[in-house]
Amino acid sequence: MAPIIVTALMGAADFGWAEGLRRAHFPPDRNLVPAHITLFHHLPPSALEELARRLKQLCAGLPPAASLTEVMLLGRGVAYRVESPELMAMREELAEALAGLLMPQDQGRPRFHVTVQNKVEPAQARALAAELRQDFCPRPLAIAGLAAWHYRGGPWELAMKASFRG
Repeated sequence: MAPIIVTALMGAADFGWAEGLRRAHFPPDRNLVPAHITLFHHLPPSALEELARRLKQLCAGLPPAASLTEVMLLGRGVAYRVESPELMAMREELAEALAGLLMPQDQGRPRFHVTVQNKVEPAQARALAAELRQDFCPRPLAIAGLAAWHYRGGPWELAMKASFRG
């Protein structure tokens, strides 16, 4: 059975911007998933029903405030750091509810980010990070919803999504 990945979905304009950066800078043969903010990397598929219920409950209110705060070098890639205490609180609520199901990678506090490049040579990543930092200014980021995806080794398959009502 395919594990479940949980992400935050960006608003349309921010998603379009992030997707454009991914198309420009991510190795095409490895750019298999849409731009996203990962909340959980690996949950068992048996948790999908409860997870869907909880994601819908979390999305019943206003979207969390979020912002892009810096360009991050990932070693072999580049991302934009996402800061959102409200999104982190939602993630912590889910982590507490699903505590017995979390893999070690999902047990710690995540560093939210939007990846625009990955799996390249470190020098290429450093060059892109330097280029993106030249024009970067911290700014708001719209969070539109939460989603769960099936991971089957290639492109993700959407299992469910919920949009914030605000």
